[in-house]
Amino acid sequence: MLLVESGRRDLFEDLLPGLYRVHPNMTADLITCYGGLPQNFQPDRGGVYRVTDYPNSHARKKLYNLLAANHYTVVGIICSDEPIMAKWKWVLAARLPGKVFILNENGDYFWLDRGHLSNVRHFILFRAGLTGAGAVRTLARLALFPFTLLYLILYAATIHLRRKVRTL
Repeated sequence: MLLVESGRRDLFEDLLPGLYRVHPNMTADLITCYGGLPQNFQPDRGGVYRVTDYPNSHARKKLYNLLAANHYTVVGIICSDEPIMAKWKWVLAARLPGKVFILNENGDYFWLDRGHLSNVRHFILFRAGLTGAGAVRTLARLALFPFTLLYLILYAATIHLRRKVRTL
């Protein structure tokens, strides 16, 4: 199993004891951007990869190949509405062949597959602000955006044209 620590550390610290209890023989590798290890992580049962050790695209490609060679069957990522390792987690989810589960900020998790498409859809809509009372406001902003942009462009063009005329 590969665990991608792409959110608050306390989420992983709460998840790990349950994983080790349910799967006592589990080996888990960890990819993280934090210094140190999560409180309940057992390094003798898996390796640790730090994204800071892979600063450029060449090094990252080596890491992707190394992780792909490990043939993980499960990849766990945190999606806790924080921009921690955002690109890393989605690249790893796309590149690695293992089944992906997503852990949210409430400690809930679901599998990223067709069987859980309704959960994935709700998760995306919630993150985009398209659920509940905020949906109308978000959709109104999206509908008004082209007109607002056009107004700002026309206003800037008018001001610049006035300056040109005054300097002549």
